[in-house]
Amino acid sequence: MNIFVSNINYRTQNESLFQLFAEFGEVTSARIITDRETGRSRGFGFVEMSNDAEGQAAIEALDGKEFEGKELRVAVARPKEERAPRGNFGRRDRY
Repeated sequence: MNIFVSNINYRTQNESLFQLFAEFGEVTSARIITDRETGRSRGFGFVEMSNDAEGQAAIEALDGKEFEGKELRVAVARPKEERAPRGNFGRRDRY
């Protein structure tokens, strides 16, 4: 189960997010998303859990819970949407 976590403290590290969710079951990955240019946390991330029931238990227990000074928002992650290719801004080739 892929879980979306938002309102994460900017100082929170991947490992502490991993440990938080590991209390509910097997975590296969925990990643806080960072800005490409600055490397600074963007305040949200994703946790992958191998068991859906454990993932659902984690969502129910952690949504709204304070963690490292911030009230987390936790939900099932939506599938990534397809994006249009970058660079042409929706215009057709003029050649």
